[in-house]
Amino acid sequence: MSKQQLHIIKIGGNVIDNSENLYHFLKDFTALDGYKILVHGGGKVATQLSETLGIESKLVDGRRITDIETLRVVTMVYGGLINKNIVAQLQRFGNNAIGLTGADGNFIRAKKRPVKTIDYGFVGDIDEQSIDPKSIGRLMDAGFTPVFCAITHDGEGQLLNTNADTIASALAVALAKLYETTLIYCFEKKGVLQDINDEESLIREIDPERYEELKKQQIIHSGMLPKLDNAFTAINCGVKAVIIGHSGDLGQLKQKQSFGTRLTNKK
Repeated sequence: MSKQQLHIIKIGGNVIDNSENLYHFLKDFTALDGYKILVHGGGKVATQLSETLGIESKLVDGRRITDIETLRVVTMVYGGLINKNIVAQLQRFGNNAIGLTGADGNFIRAKKRPVKTIDYGFVGDIDEQSIDPKSIGRLMDAGFTPVFCAITHDGEGQLLNTNADTIASALAVALAKLYETTLIYCFEKKGVLQDINDEESLIREIDPERYEELKKQQIIHSGMLPKLDNAFTAINCGVKAVIIGHSGDLGQLKQKQSFGTRLTNKK
């Protein structure tokens, strides 16, 4: 018996911060066949609210240092304002979405990141035991579309800020045991580009060998590295495909057309 299809899609600030982009993306997301899960980060709103409240935002390699004041802000913004706005927009399109943190239903449990060279504060790391795929499956079987924000918990009452790319990847790996799972990272570029300033230099397919070459040539660096590392980990753990592409091109999937950069395990 073939597995049911599942799309897990992660969106970032370029979609969240622009109401027109968000409208079109959520319309395309709703039109996708089969089960689907949306994972979102926080966009600029958390940084703006922190500034308004006089709380300094600290980032190291694109990752937010989360002290207790920052945790309060990101919980309000990610789990509240942004999450519920997305859910309300999806309901508008007839998609019965349900907004979640990892604490809801105990769906995603994380561990506070240990202090090594940097103290990230209340940041959660995910392992293979973190996700409860059967419970998430029951939620989808009941007709709901889960919308996860970037907040998890440790099982001891502590909320944790957790990288949304990592959450999306971990969900894909856990649910790949039950569904034919495609993981999609939507961001502001057409995909992985040979030349960051040329949208037409799209690299359509990357296998592990090509990935190593692109890293050596410094074509892939900084913020793209964790995204692609997560992607290849997911493929190695049974996820059918990982696509990195522009949020505005998601509708091409419905037309059975490829978009963005497809990551594969093929040699």
